[in-house]
Amino acid sequence: MKDIIKDIASTLITVAVIITVGIAITGTWPFMVAVESGSMEPHMHRGDVIFLVSPERTKIVTWEEGKNMDYKSFGDYGDVIVYYPNGDKSRTPIIHRAMYWIEKGEKMPNGDPAPHSGYITKGDHNPIPDQPRLSMPVKPEWIVGVAKFRIPYVGYLRLIFG
Repeated sequence: MKDIIKDIASTLITVAVIITVGIAITGTWPFMVAVESGSMEPHMHRGDVIFLVSPERTKIVTWEEGKNMDYKSFGDYGDVIVYYPNGDKSRTPIIHRAMYWIEKGEKMPNGDPAPHSGYITKGDHNPIPDQPRLSMPVKPEWIVGVAKFRIPYVGYLRLIFG
C-alpha cells in the first residue's frame, strides 16, 4: 500500500511540474489544445495537439498583415488563435486564423456594423468568416493563446475521452 501511495504522489508531482513549467513558458492555460474539427485543414487536422503562447507574449499577426510582410504560420499568412466565442468560457474554444482587425462600427463580413473592435477570424477550410455566424469580432481578452507548434494526431486520445 505504501508503494501505491508513493507512486500516486510521484505521478501527481510530475503532472504538477509539467503544468507549472508549461504555464511559466507559455503564459497561458491551457497551453495546449487538441483540434476537434476539420475547419483548419489542410494545415491542422482533427486530433493534432497545438501548443499556444499567451497573446501578451507575442504579437498577433493577421492574415492581412502577414500577406504584406510575407509572414506565414501553419501554411498560410498570419497567426492562428484560440478564442472563446463571444468570450463565453462555458463554450468550446475555437481555433481559427486571425484574418484582420475591425474597429467598432466598421462593416463586418455580412455588412452589419461591428458592435465592438476585434479580430475577424476564419477556419482555413471554411468558405466564410466566423463573424457574425459563430462569434462577434474577437476581443483580445477572449483569446486563450496564439498557436505556435503542432504535433500531428497526438490529441486523438484526448478527443476519445473528452
